[in-house]
Amino acid sequence: MNAHIERPTYKYDKPPPETRPLIQRLHWVHVILLSTTPLIALYGVLTTTIQAKTIALMAIVYFISGLGITAGYHRLWSHTSYTASYPLQVFLALAGAGAVQGSIFWWGRDHRVHHRYTDTPRDPYDALQGFWHSHLGWMLVKKDRRRLGYADTSDLKTDPLVRWQHKYYPVLVLLFGAVIPTSIAGLLWGDWRGGFFYATVLRMVLLHHATFCINSLAHTIGTPTYDDVQTARDSWITALVTMGEGYHNFHHQFPNDYRNAIRFYQYDPTKWFIRTMSTLGLAYDLKTFPANEIEKGFIAMRVRELKDREVRLDFGSPVEKLPIYTEEEFLDQVKTYKKQWMVIEGFVYDIQPFFNDHPGGKALLKGGIGKDMTEAFNGGVYQHHNAARNLMNTSLRIGRLQPTF
Repeated sequence: MNAHIERPTYKYDKPPPETRPLIQRLHWVHVILLSTTPLIALYGVLTTTIQAKTIALMAIVYFISGLGITAGYHRLWSHTSYTASYPLQVFLALAGAGAVQGSIFWWGRDHRVHHRYTDTPRDPYDALQGFWHSHLGWMLVKKDRRRLGYADTSDLKTDPLVRWQHKYYPVLVLLFGAVIPTSIAGLLWGDWRGGFFYATVLRMVLLHHATFCINSLAHTIGTPTYDDVQTARDSWITALVTMGEGYHNFHHQFPNDYRNAIRFYQYDPTKWFIRTMSTLGLAYDLKTFPANEIEKGFIAMRVRELKDREVRLDFGSPVEKLPIYTEEEFLDQVKTYKKQWMVIEGFVYDIQPFFNDHPGGKALLKGGIGKDMTEAFNGGVYQHHNAARNLMNTSLRIGRLQPTF
């Protein structure tokens, strides 16, 4: 499909120029964390024996802390797409801290700005600045809030649990992101190294980049299923990487829907988790966008795709540009100049190029030369289909017969 990405225009589309030198803008905490943890993980993998129990623990902690981001930070607090009971909120807040991706408030604020100013300089992780920027680069510099857009976060600022998590975030990260995973492996089966290098550091690095893919990969590969104005795309590959967040075009069109995937075959474990919590009475008010409106967006894009394909097809000369022949001129061309013409539904066709390819044989075509074969064409001899009409109109139609009154 032809690309149709147009950058939206906002009143505050031009942020003030950045005057600080790069060295002053570097966010050293993020630079150190995001550059050293992959190296530590690599060292651990190369020097630490793998134990099946530890790898299983790593997978469990990965899934739990991932849900803290996808079901918690993203769908619950950033978009309020459902309501969670207090015990579920606490679980998601602690799990999200274990993912080591900032507090609920920090994460949710930037994400709301991203949705309001998608693909503009006001977007914290503007995809139009390149894959590297949206994946990782935006976190390596301190943001001048004057250069970013504004989104209302008053609900987050007044939420006691969000305030508590933000206040004690460093302690919670240390406890749920490192101490608990390491201690489980160390205390239960003596694998302290594995608990640290696999269940803590490697798990954190993998989850970091899986989440970063929501900002980068989800705006790079896939299909604009519901709208093609923004860069957000739907991709099952991204969905696999991001625990279901890969149907990103749907999400940007319907951000308050608790689902990312709406088809039964689409991978969205976060949706399944939220639905399970609802069944258990721990989540409620699961928001869904009206199915009729979702289908409108889907159909509109399919129509656009078909139109894009249609303009590349050859439909022959436009009707209004075809020459007009009188009946006498038509017959003269056939009798005097031996033209192999016939008339169908008011159009003149030169059937000479089609003689050897006609499925009904040459005799039928010869019998129709110089005649109006409309009745025979439309069921008198054979009821022709669209394929025959399309072929004739593209390569055999040469004119129109002047109507007689």
